[in-house]
Amino acid sequence: MNAQAVVERDETARLPAVEAANLTPMQMAYHLIQNGADLGSVKEMLAMSRELAAEQARQKFDAAMSAARAEITPIVRTANGHNNKKYADFAAIAKAVDPIISKHGLSYRFRTKQDERIHVTCVLAHEAGHAEETTLAGPADNTGNKNAIQAIGSTLTYLQRYTLVQALGLAAAADDDGKAAGGAEPAATITPDQVKELLALIAKAGTTPEKFCQIGKIDAVADVLASKFDAAKGMLLERIGKMATKPDPKAQFDAMERGDA
Repeated sequence: MNAQAVVERDETARLPAVEAANLTPMQMAYHLIQNGADLGSVKEMLAMSRELAAEQARQKFDAAMSAARAEITPIVRTANGHNNKKYADFAAIAKAVDPIISKHGLSYRFRTKQDERIHVTCVLAHEAGHAEETTLAGPADNTGNKNAIQAIGSTLTYLQRYTLVQALGLAAAADDDGKAAGGAEPAATITPDQVKELLALIAKAGTTPEKFCQIGKIDAVADVLASKFDAAKGMLLERIGKMATKPDPKAQFDAMERGDA
């Protein structure tokens, strides 16, 4: 007997239509079991109910995201970054997006983890129950005169900003006092997937996103121009290749102890 047959059994027919419509899946399951329904069929009904609820929640999430994105305008870059270039800090992003996404039942939070790297996950959720996650990771930012805690805090702030940007699919506009009106379109930057790819290569290359940005004279990895992606990737792969060909001092010492060298 399938789940639909269970729902259509005489047991459910004994309930008033309004009352049956207001029952939760668990209440309906309890009612069916109390009236002799097969346990296996009730479990199947519950599984189908969960799948249906999850799909409906996902559809509501997608609709809310579409509506919110239609209202969110490019965020003005006002904070000073490397080489006096402007960028949109977390406060500016939150101020711009929070009222809009809240109106559409969306919210976000961050989950963090630290091992040899710092991991930040942005959890973007809808009030209907569906949530999606975006994760980025990087080493502690040891540039400048930061102490250990400040280095971790700098990386956390950086990763929170960019996981939220990627989760919402945001764009940022340079703050030029409106002088760009009617000007040329800004050059396209790399995609979120390409950002993740470069961040992974940066970690393998034994450097940091901050140092990479300093070399490229940009504020963030996400600012790499699409036309420069292959060159940036090639540079990192070349560095990784050179690291692989360098002799490992520990391996050499172990070989000497074994008499292999």
